[in-house]
Amino acid sequence: MNNPQDAERETMKNEQLIKVLIADDQRLLREGLATLLTLTDDIRIVAQASNGDEAISLAKQHQPDVILMDIQMPHTDGVAATHAIHSAQPQTQIIILTTFADDDYLFAALRAGACGYLLKDIPSEQLADAVRAAHRGESPITPTMARKLVNRVNQQPRTLAALQTASPLIDPLSDREIEVLNLIAQGLSNKEIAEQLVIAEGTAKNHVSNILSKLDAKDRAQAVMKGKELGVL
Repeated sequence: MNNPQDAERETMKNEQLIKVLIADDQRLLREGLATLLTLTDDIRIVAQASNGDEAISLAKQHQPDVILMDIQMPHTDGVAATHAIHSAQPQTQIIILTTFADDDYLFAALRAGACGYLLKDIPSEQLADAVRAAHRGESPITPTMARKLVNRVNQQPRTLAALQTASPLIDPLSDREIEVLNLIAQGLSNKEIAEQLVIAEGTAKNHVSNILSKLDAKDRAQAVMKGKELGVL
C-alpha cells in the first residue's frame, strides 16, 4: 500500500508546480517544448493545444498559471485566443512564443493581454526562466522586441497640448528607479538588472515593484509605455 504521507507530499508538490499550457499548431515543436520544460523541477505541462480554439477550451479546463502561445494557428489565432483567455482568466499569464519579430504582432499581443513576447530562437535554457518570470508577474520580452517597443513609443507624436495634459506622478520615480526603468526598457530581467547595477536581485525586484505601483502599470511593458508618455524615459 502507498504511504498516505507520501501521497500527501506528492499532492503538495504538484500544487506548488507552475502549470503550463502549450499552444502551437506544429506538433513536433509543441512536444519538444513540453519535453524540455518537464526536465525542470518546478514546471508541469498540463495540456497542449494545436489551435486557438483548443487553447481557450483547455485553459478553461486546466486553469494553467502560464501559457506559451503561438501567433499564427488555424481557426482562432494566438492574439484572439490570448484576448479570450485573458478576459476570462486574468490570473493566467500568457507569453507569445513565435517566429514573427513584427511590431504589429507585438503590440496586438500586448493589447490582447499577453505579458510577454519571445521569439522561438530563444536559447532553451532561458525558456524555463521566462516561464518563471511570467509566473512572478514579470514581462519576459526578447530584447530585440523590447527595443521595437521603445522605438514605437518614441515615434508617437507628443504635442505640447498632450504634454500639458499628461497626468503628473503623485509619487515621482527616484533617480535609481528611472535607471531601473531604462534597463527594463532594454528587456533586462531582474537578475540582469541586479548584475548591471551591482545590487541584490531582491533589491532590483523591489525597485521594479515600486515602479509598477507608481506608474499604475500592470506589467513591465506597460510601465515602459507609461514612462515614455510621461517623459520619464
